[in-house]
Amino acid sequence: MNYEAALQYLYSCLPAYHRIGPAAYKADLKNIIELCNHFGNPQNKLKYVHIAGTNGKGSTAHFCAAILQKAGYKTGLYTSPHLVDFGERIRVNDVMIDQDFVIDFVNNNKKILEEIQPSFFEMTVVMAFLYFVAKNVDIAVMEVGLGGRLDSTNIITPLVSTITNIGYDHTQFLGNTLELIAAEKAGIIKDNIPVVIGETQPETFPVFNRIAAEHHAEIFYADKLMYHDAGKIDNDFLSLNITSGLTGISYPILSNLIGSYQVKNICTTLTLIEVLASKIDIPAAAILDGFKSSSLRGRWEIIHRNPTIVCDTGHNTEGLRETLRMINSVSHNKVHFVFGAVSDKHLENTVGMFPHDAEYYFCRPDILRGMAVEEVYRYFLTAGINGTCHQSCMQALQAAVAAAATDDLIYVGGSTFVVAEILNEIKINGCKL
Repeated sequence: MNYEAALQYLYSCLPAYHRIGPAAYKADLKNIIELCNHFGNPQNKLKYVHIAGTNGKGSTAHFCAAILQKAGYKTGLYTSPHLVDFGERIRVNDVMIDQDFVIDFVNNNKKILEEIQPSFFEMTVVMAFLYFVAKNVDIAVMEVGLGGRLDSTNIITPLVSTITNIGYDHTQFLGNTLELIAAEKAGIIKDNIPVVIGETQPETFPVFNRIAAEHHAEIFYADKLMYHDAGKIDNDFLSLNITSGLTGISYPILSNLIGSYQVKNICTTLTLIEVLASKIDIPAAAILDGFKSSSLRGRWEIIHRNPTIVCDTGHNTEGLRETLRMINSVSHNKVHFVFGAVSDKHLENTVGMFPHDAEYYFCRPDILRGMAVEEVYRYFLTAGINGTCHQSCMQALQAAVAAAATDDLIYVGGSTFVVAEILNEIKINGCKL
């Protein structure tokens, strides 16, 4: 069995949320506990940082891992979903998991996988634990998949917990109010373990304070502790000066993740790192080097110039609002939106944010969860926005490129899977833009 065959086995035999949606969601920790028991509870052999939130947790996890690596720690990083390669999910010092490890895991564990029938996500979490132990990592940064309380990553005891923010996403699982969603994500708060909250929100503030107090967990609000200038984007870097209210240290930050929304994630990460620095040594130079070296595909990723083509994985109302702010802040003539979504997204609260003086090219990501392109089109029509429908994401992008002038901006997004499909088409099939 080669690497591709191993992945196909996992995709075909395990229910995967990124492909089929709610049917793959497991609303308890039974499977992950059973799997970890089978493998001798590898999760108990590691040190962790745990990161949850509606938006920004992936960027925060990558920032944190890069800083820890620059500080000299062998650092594991677990995130989801992947865009181009499965190995993006499990990394050590920013190197993707060895393909032979994946092959051996599948070959050696088919019996237990078929017996327990974990979800694809549950399986990858266990694989990450095993890989990090095998590689003798010093500390692992674990990103929550969905929610917090019942997420498969929530069997760890971290050095610091972090919740970036709360927004309306996955409401069918987490609740239909910010208070209920916050309570689910606050499920990662552990006894006597400090917790960092990225954004102070009126609805969630009392929820976090109450749950933190119940667990005797010291709580830190990043947006109340980090003071920064407006920041600017220059030569493909975001430059930002931040002064910490915790330590009084001033940080001249340079980040090649240039979306303006990264300012929040940088402040959250700085707070997390300063809290973590009370437990492990993290030199200030490592913080600056980590921000500068950190990279993450699909976050305001420019894949072409003249016209500028940007891929961004923002996919819920709050995430798309931040992306639209970024679009408005950069120089361009006209905007072209290549937009698709998944079927469990309710776009009625989203489409009203989009500008009417832009061109739209609607598409359906090629997964079972993909929302029919005609349905996406109808959502936008309710907001008075017209556009054209296309049979694939790449066809939609090619139509936008054909229509765009060199000083126009083409945005690709609406769903992580639209971005993933475009990046894969470019990498695998060499599609011309």
